[in-house]
Amino acid sequence: MTSPLPLEGVRVADFTWVGAGPFLTKPLADHGADVIKVESRTRTDPIRSMAPFRDGQPGPNRSGYFANRNSSKRSICLDLKSPRGKELALSLIAESDIVASNFTPGTMDRLGLGYQEATAVRPDIIYLEMPMQGNVGPHRNFRGYGLTIAAAGGLLGLTGYPERPPVGTGTNYPDHVPNPLHAAVAVLAALRHRRRTGNGQYIELAQLESTANVIGPALLAAANGQPTHRAANEDTVAAPHGVYPCAGEDRWCAVAVSTNDQWETLVKELGQPQWATEPLYATASGRRAGRDKLDEAIAAATINREAEELAEALTAAAVPAAAVSNAAQVLAHPQLQARDHWKTLHHPEMGPSVYDNIPYRLSATPGRLRGPAPLLGADTRDVCLDLLGLTPDEYEHLAAEGVVG
Repeated sequence: MTSPLPLEGVRVADFTWVGAGPFLTKPLADHGADVIKVESRTRTDPIRSMAPFRDGQPGPNRSGYFANRNSSKRSICLDLKSPRGKELALSLIAESDIVASNFTPGTMDRLGLGYQEATAVRPDIIYLEMPMQGNVGPHRNFRGYGLTIAAAGGLLGLTGYPERPPVGTGTNYPDHVPNPLHAAVAVLAALRHRRRTGNGQYIELAQLESTANVIGPALLAAANGQPTHRAANEDTVAAPHGVYPCAGEDRWCAVAVSTNDQWETLVKELGQPQWATEPLYATASGRRAGRDKLDEAIAAATINREAEELAEALTAAAVPAAAVSNAAQVLAHPQLQARDHWKTLHHPEMGPSVYDNIPYRLSATPGRLRGPAPLLGADTRDVCLDLLGLTPDEYEHLAAEGVVG
């Protein structure tokens, strides 16, 4: 018997797309909410067209990126620019507890689905918008994705080597971490508030402001007149603190040493090299001052070591270390396998597909991946007939007109 899900009975009218919005509604769906993703057949969610595709074959239902962001949800297609499509969207809102969107400010208002229209049909609605830079201010109409938000929010400016251009984080970090998680916390707080007071909420989450939280120490330094700069792998406390080459092609081991005991253990594991006895390396401050020379010496000592073997030896002796893994190695990682992190869900078009499991586990009401990402418009008929009250004839008529599908 499966455990009850904590958000059972909650319904979300999900107008979000791309990254941050769908990643907000995904944990709600995985924990029991009925998340109904409102889509369009003429302007599909951009990540339905983003690689990687199953078997390398593009298609709106074959994107692994989309699949990862949209487990446990339902999908309906409506023409929101048609009067009847707008009426059906408002009917969906009337049957929902939460509305979520991440469009440019004013988009939902122009569609006739703004907060005022939503409260007219559902007075206690929780209405979330995620504009890039907020609904007011000189940049309110700016558009952007995770990469541009990371640039505007200062995150990219801190990544990389000081003498080189910024390298970024390798992914759209704002879309995956701060913005969807801050939004999820706000939505859960609003649900709790409504349960206690009966009142809904309007939530504006400006993604630029949410992302700025990621660089808090740098902002504090700047506020106090201290310079900030790209520092590569340097750390203000640990030395050595870097990624060192190992045997084989593109094999590396990350090592972080923050105490003298850890330093002595590392030196012993590297075979007590002569250079380690130099006075420069006797103290943490000296090692930090001589980082470049230290990194070169350690790299010369690790180049013939197997990455996994070195990492295991160091961690066994309480020195923080890890072999640098590629995606295939992460999929086969024994710790993730032991914790059942990877789940195989059977997608109607892609077949058996790997999803990452929920990374946090609630003891009494754990969530679960209740189903794969939906096919485009897979649930339109069911939602229109069972929830929105259309008759089969009405549905077929609207489908023929392209209003639903």
